[in-house]
Amino acid sequence: MRASRLLSLMLLLQSRGRMSAAQLATELGVTARTVYRDVDALAAAGVPIYAEHGPAGGYELMAGFRTRLTGFTAGEAESLLFTGMDGPAADLGFGGQVAAAQLKLMAALPVAYRDASMRIRERFHLDAPGWYREPDDVPHLHAAARALWQDRAVEVDYRRWSPRPGVVRRRLHPLGLVLKAGVWYLVAAGAGPPRTYRVSSITGLRTFDEPVTRPAGFDLAGFWRGHVDRYEQAADAAVAQVRLTAAGLGRLPDVLGPKASRLALRTCTGPDADGWYHAVIPLESVPHAAASLLQLGAEARAVGPPELVGHLRETIGAMAGLYAG
Repeated sequence: MRASRLLSLMLLLQSRGRMSAAQLATELGVTARTVYRDVDALAAAGVPIYAEHGPAGGYELMAGFRTRLTGFTAGEAESLLFTGMDGPAADLGFGGQVAAAQLKLMAALPVAYRDASMRIRERFHLDAPGWYREPDDVPHLHAAARALWQDRAVEVDYRRWSPRPGVVRRRLHPLGLVLKAGVWYLVAAGAGPPRTYRVSSITGLRTFDEPVTRPAGFDLAGFWRGHVDRYEQAADAAVAQVRLTAAGLGRLPDVLGPKASRLALRTCTGPDADGWYHAVIPLESVPHAAASLLQLGAEARAVGPPELVGHLRETIGAMAGLYAG
């Protein structure tokens, strides 16, 4: 472990230049005292490292010194595709390997390319979740990713909302994981063709030694594109039936987003004798749909499915109780 840290310290100085003990400690996840000991160990081993004192000081390698000890471990090589996606990599348990792989890549690059790479890193950042949206709680994501990587079957307890709400148990062959707008989905085959399962709805997961045989020619990206197309066209997706005032109809793009609101407007009829419009909206999940409709206040009323109406009734009742008296 210490040998790996010493190499990381040396590569940090090689790729970034002068760094203070505090900066090195933050990058390596250790104390400044540990950095001092590691620097002494590198110097004793013949690495030309020296310290500059003062406010702008720090540790630095002698000009022209470069180590060639930049070989990837198996785990670091496997994690390369996650570079630039630190959050998702950490969710999947690859955080440390990605950081080490990035460091070794930077150290191995010629100076000109390394500078260009640093400029990209300083200027571009990927943040997947939508505005005002907390990431899903996904306690079983790491186990699902491990089973997927090892091609092992899993048994999951899955909380579904339709056709009948409740927790069901499924034996699945994991085929892929997809991050969509900050939400993780497991693509897996069960008794039938591959389907998608929202990872945050998995309440229990057990891995078995049973090997998974991936379907010949299965293309995760292609499957997901088809799933998104079908879902957004509401061909095989659950939907909610809602009544809307003219004002509620006008606010749909702000609440659902432009694409989902266009789908809803496509189904819109009315107004009826009371001035209400009728439409259907895609139902990703009951809590998600309820949260969206609650933003419309009295400008919208869900009329189906029953589990959505019941969820809204309970939520609104609990909210009313907070303000009673």
